[in-house]
Amino acid sequence: MKKVEDYEEIRRAYFVEKISIREIHRRLGQDRDTIRKAITSPAPQPYQMAQPRIAPVLGPYKQAIDELLKESEQQRRKQRYTAHRIYELLLEKSYPGSEGAVHNYVCQQRKKRTAKNAFLPLEFEPGQDAQVDWGEAEVEMNGERLMVQLFIMRLNYSRARFVMAFPFQKQEAFWAGHIQAYHFFGGVPRRITYDNLKTAVYKILVGRNRQEQQSFKTFRSYYLFESNYCTPAQGHEKGGVENDVGYVQRNFMAPVLKVNSYEELNRNLHTACQQNINRHVRGEDAPVSELWEEEKSLFLPLPAADYAACITHLVKPNAYSQVELDTNRYSVPVEYRNSPLVLQAYPFQIKILSDKDVIAEHARCFSREQDILEPLHYLKLLEQRPGAFNYAKPIRQWRTQWPKEYERLLEELRNRWPDGRGVREFISILKLHQDHPARQVEQAVRNAIGLGASHLAGVQFCLNQVLKGADHLPTLDMSLHPALAQVGNQPVNLQKYDQLLSVR
Repeated sequence: MKKVEDYEEIRRAYFVEKISIREIHRRLGQDRDTIRKAITSPAPQPYQMAQPRIAPVLGPYKQAIDELLKESEQQRRKQRYTAHRIYELLLEKSYPGSEGAVHNYVCQQRKKRTAKNAFLPLEFEPGQDAQVDWGEAEVEMNGERLMVQLFIMRLNYSRARFVMAFPFQKQEAFWAGHIQAYHFFGGVPRRITYDNLKTAVYKILVGRNRQEQQSFKTFRSYYLFESNYCTPAQGHEKGGVENDVGYVQRNFMAPVLKVNSYEELNRNLHTACQQNINRHVRGEDAPVSELWEEEKSLFLPLPAADYAACITHLVKPNAYSQVELDTNRYSVPVEYRNSPLVLQAYPFQIKILSDKDVIAEHARCFSREQDILEPLHYLKLLEQRPGAFNYAKPIRQWRTQWPKEYERLLEELRNRWPDGRGVREFISILKLHQDHPARQVEQAVRNAIGLGASHLAGVQFCLNQVLKGADHLPTLDMSLHPALAQVGNQPVNLQKYDQLLSVR
């Protein structure tokens, strides 16, 4: 195999020393074809086959593979043929060769068919543009591995980013992610670019036209930003946030985070976003934080109140005073058993309303076919049916968590009134939780047991004492009224009583 040094020696002899091809052949022992190639080229050219290599086994099936690849290009991206699937289809045509040969040929053909696109470097004005996308990552929550959905918004000018985790990509999460991003950035970017995601786009029309979801139009009208959509299958049109998805997965979510709740996870992500704004971007003199400060005054202002990031459902309770959402059942007070209600589904919370009044709130359940019960919703019914106290599911769940003093109080009341009155008395004490914080009622129960007043009146008396201790009246400033300063503090004059006796 000829080397560059051989070519250099031939070219030096020919061009510098003016030696003929015949003399170079005699001196250097190189054949005349090699000498002529060296004269026209400073280095040996890579080997090229004059004719394609014969493939006696795969050759007769290449046309079938080409047809399958052409058919695959017409299918949806996630349903296109893999090389392994093409191999399986060839086996049905009695292909006798190896799968590796099919893989190599498919890879070569796809490289020929894939044209490398050219891209333009882009520059954006401050405060004008942002991009939104979803990603996903694995976390360990309460000891269980699960996949969370990451809402990511990126400012195109400063490259500041916001990340928030959700259990799903539903519309309420889509809105909540926007709202929290606006608060993080300090305003609303004037234009936001999206994929053609279903939470915003109902139908893709010709060109850049889109038929948007009516609910998304309402959300956009509330914050007054402009929406922009990528060409289908052209994710590079929002390449900044596409890169951010990978960056967040590699830097914010690795190694796998161990958290107890979505609240803790989002606190961690919020902190990571704040720390990340001090980085420098290639080609920029100022850090991201300074570029971001330039943008803040150019954002659209935030409205006085946040948009209600929820999906609303009309519901009616079942026989167990429960309403259903996503196969899970949430309790409502029994007095609303026969009333039509409104359920508001937020990403992490459920609110149930009668007219405009919130009558129940629950943490949203992300499992399936679960009963989420609030014991206080069933106390009114238990007063009428005290015999069901030991078997009522809401009370059984509560008893696993309440203080041991509650069990002692219940036992004393049952011993005093074994005919059912003791249970009713205890239920009346539990109803104090409807109007007072749990810690205050629990303290009142402890104090009542300590005083030997294990009954409703005793607990109410102790609760009043706890409330008075919690709400001290302010001390009056008597410096402006010195004449009244000694009222209530003057010494007692017993002669006044003698005067009263003498009058009698």
